[in-house]
Amino acid sequence: MKQISFCLALGILVFSCEAPTDNKQSKKYATTGSIERLDPIMDELVPKDAEIEILASGFEWAEGPVWLADQNALIFSDIPVNTVFRWSEKDSITEYLKPAGFSGPIEGKNEPGSNGLVLDKEGNLILCQHGDRQVARMMAPLDKPDEVYEPIARDYNGLRLNSPNDITMSSEGVFYFTDPPYGLDDWNIKELDFQGVYKIDQEGKLTLQIDDLTRPNGIGLSPDERTLYVAVSDPEQAAYYAYQLDEDGNVAGGDKILDVTDMYSEERQGNPDGMVINKSGYLFATGPGGVLIISPEGKHLGTILTGEKTANCTFNQDESELYITADMHLMRVKLK
Repeated sequence: MKQISFCLALGILVFSCEAPTDNKQSKKYATTGSIERLDPIMDELVPKDAEIEILASGFEWAEGPVWLADQNALIFSDIPVNTVFRWSEKDSITEYLKPAGFSGPIEGKNEPGSNGLVLDKEGNLILCQHGDRQVARMMAPLDKPDEVYEPIARDYNGLRLNSPNDITMSSEGVFYFTDPPYGLDDWNIKELDFQGVYKIDQEGKLTLQIDDLTRPNGIGLSPDERTLYVAVSDPEQAAYYAYQLDEDGNVAGGDKILDVTDMYSEERQGNPDGMVINKSGYLFATGPGGVLIISPEGKHLGTILTGEKTANCTFNQDESELYITADMHLMRVKLK
């Protein structure tokens, strides 16, 4: 039996499927898209019978998913409606945080909400907040969310950040985040003349690492934390980059590893955006057509073709499932 939930205040129609009466069975969701396999390694990462499940729909632009292991649940941003939602197999979709990225009235703002999310070493939620132009920490436990935020990065050399977009964290608690201007509206003043990639160290010091990328967006660390990957979502220069990190975690050089500018088409829409790297070092990076699976050296191995512009993705705790935010949908693919 299909359960239909209306979130009238947000104008969202969310679909989910009710569990069968037999508790040994799993829920059945609608499926979509296909899996493209360009290299035999794909079969080691994504099962041959894998399907792309649609877990929920009706969002404005879903982004920034992060897995909450202690709740067996996922939270993710919906940027235009300034909200973080929570999904679990048991409860389906519930509102988790609102406002999530902008503390003022959202009238006239195109992308006010939070974007990338990550958990710090203490298990606190860290948010890239478009509207308030900052990286902030939620000042409440994960199981009792509250819209009180502590800024941890707001300006660089006295100038306001553009709109922090995506973020990753090392095992030592060092953050790296991107700062394109996507969250700025025409009436916002852009104070920086570049789009940066930044580092926040354990003491909270902010340092600029990269300033020559046109639209730095998704970001992730290799398993050994010696390589920083950055996706560039500029449609004229759509690509993925790999940067070497020195012993202090600072960028010491890097280069483009895969250019996908010419891959965009009517059938494969979307540009490089969010990413997640598995324990073996393979990139699951959103881009034209869906989620591209890329080797650490930059070889395109295949694509999870979602059929939608795809924003971001993350794993569950043991990397047996990939959760995907694709435009109005939350999706899932079971992995090896």
